[in-house]
Amino acid sequence: MTPPNERHASGTPAGSGAAATPSAARRSPLAMDPDQFRALGHRLIDRIAERLAAIPDGPISRGETAPEVRTALGLGGSLPQEGADPEMLLEHAVRVLFEHSLFNGHPRFFGYITSSPAPIGMLGDLLAASVNANVGAFTLAPAASEIEVETVRWIAELIGYPTTAGGVLVSGGNLANMVCFWAARAARAGWDIRKDGMRGDGAAPLRVYGSAGTHTWIQKACDLAGLGTDAMVWVPTDARERMDVAQLRQLIDADRRAGLRPFMVIGTGGSVSTGAVDALPEIAALCREAGLWFHVDGAYGGFAAAVPEAPEDLRALSLADSIAVDPHKWLYAPLEAGCALVRDPAHLRGAFSYHPAYYHLDVDGTNFVDYGPQNSRGFRALKVWLALRQVGASGYRTMIGDDIRLSRRMAEVVRNHPELELATQELSITTFRYVPADLRGRTADERVAAHLDAVNKEILVRTQKAGEVFVSNAVIGGRYLLRACIVNFHTDDADVVAAIDVIARVGGEVDRSLRTGYV
Repeated sequence: MTPPNERHASGTPAGSGAAATPSAARRSPLAMDPDQFRALGHRLIDRIAERLAAIPDGPISRGETAPEVRTALGLGGSLPQEGADPEMLLEHAVRVLFEHSLFNGHPRFFGYITSSPAPIGMLGDLLAASVNANVGAFTLAPAASEIEVETVRWIAELIGYPTTAGGVLVSGGNLANMVCFWAARAARAGWDIRKDGMRGDGAAPLRVYGSAGTHTWIQKACDLAGLGTDAMVWVPTDARERMDVAQLRQLIDADRRAGLRPFMVIGTGGSVSTGAVDALPEIAALCREAGLWFHVDGAYGGFAAAVPEAPEDLRALSLADSIAVDPHKWLYAPLEAGCALVRDPAHLRGAFSYHPAYYHLDVDGTNFVDYGPQNSRGFRALKVWLALRQVGASGYRTMIGDDIRLSRRMAEVVRNHPELELATQELSITTFRYVPADLRGRTADERVAAHLDAVNKEILVRTQKAGEVFVSNAVIGGRYLLRACIVNFHTDDADVVAAIDVIARVGGEVDRSLRTGYV
C-alpha cells in the first residue's frame, strides 16, 4: 500500500501512471503533524492539570455579568480572516475558561444536580473525539456501538433493572425522559400514532400523570409530541412531596369516564427540589392493573438504587416500563450523558425506527439510529464505560453512599445551628433557611415570613456572587428555602461544615441590613 504522504492531492497513488496534477501533497490549514499535535497535547494536559489542582483554593465562580465576561474574553469582534498560532490559542482558551467559569467540580459546589467530572471521563472525551465515531449505525462505529451496548447493560445492572432492556445514551435527563415518553406514546396510544398523528380514527385525547415534583421535561414532551400541555394531569402530593396514589387512581378513573385515554404515569425517583421518591411499588401495581405505561424519572436519584442507604421505594424502579438516568449526575461523567432505558427494546424501535433505501444497516450489531431521535451521534459512552471499569460497581456504591451520608451530615449541622431551620433531607439534597434566633417563634407572622423570604433570597445572591459556597433554592409550603445537593466526590465533612458557617455568617449580615424594612 502506498503511504499516505506519497499520495497526490487527488488521492491517486504517486507513480501509478494515472493522470494527476504534479503538485505536492495537500496541506490543510487545520492539519497538524504528529510532533506538533503531541507537543500541544502534552502542554494542554499539563495546563489543565495545574488548573484543576487549584480549583479547591479558588472561588466557585466570580459572579460576573455577561458584559463583563464578554469583555474579559475579548469577544464581539468580526470573524478573523487569517488564522493564528494554535499554541497561543490553546493557552488563551485555558486561561479564559479557568478564570471565567463556574466550577461544579469545586468541593463546595452544592447547586443544581451537576456532578464533579471524573478525570478518566475527561480523557475519555479526548479519546472519543480522536476517533470521531458516528454512533448512529454499527457499520459507521463498530467498536463504539458495542461499547455503548455494554455501557447501557452495565447501567441497567447497577440499578437493578433488567439487563435485557433496550437503551440509548443521549444528551441528558430531558431527552432521556422524552425518548421514554415517545416510546410510551407509540406503544399505548391505541392507534398508529406515528402514521396518523393525534388525529387517528376515534382517537381520544391522551392523558399522562405525574406529581407536582415532576421535572419540566414533561411539559416539553407533551408539547413536542403534539398532545399539548393540557394532557399533563398533576397529581397532588403528601407532606413529603410524594405522589398521592389514591388521588392518582381517582384521576385516572375520572378521565376514563370522561372519554379521555390515560396512557402513562410518571413516578419520580428523586425530585429536583428535595430528592423525594414516590411510592414506586404502589404506582407500579396501579399501572399493571390499569394497563398504563409506568415510567420513572430517575435522572437524579435512579443511581442511588445501587446503594443500601437509598429509600426502599427506589428499588421498585426495576418494575418500570422505562427509566431515565443521568450518568453526568451520579456517575460523575463529564457533560453530556443521559440514558434512556426501556424494558422491551422493541418499543424503542417501534417509536423511532425508519429504514429508507439509503440506509444499509442490515448487520448483526445495534444501530442506535433505531433507538432514539438522533442519526448522527457522538461517542458519549466511552467516558461512562471507562469510569465504570475504573472503579466498578463497588466504587460507585461507595461514592454515592458518601454523598448521601454527607447530605445527612449537613442536615444534622443545620438542625443544631441556632439560626438555621431544617426543612427536608432526602437522598443527597438538604433544604433549609436562615431564621434569626429572635424570630423563631414568629415565623407564621406575614411580615416575618416576608422578611425571611427576602433574607434567604439575598443570601443566595450574595453567596453565589462571592464564590465561597454555591447553593440553589427551593420553594416548599410557600417558604423560600436554600437547597444544597451533593453529587460531588471532592466534597468532605469539612466542606459541609464550612458551607453552613458561610451561610449563617452571610445570613446575619443580610438580616441586619434588611431588618428595618420588614420587622
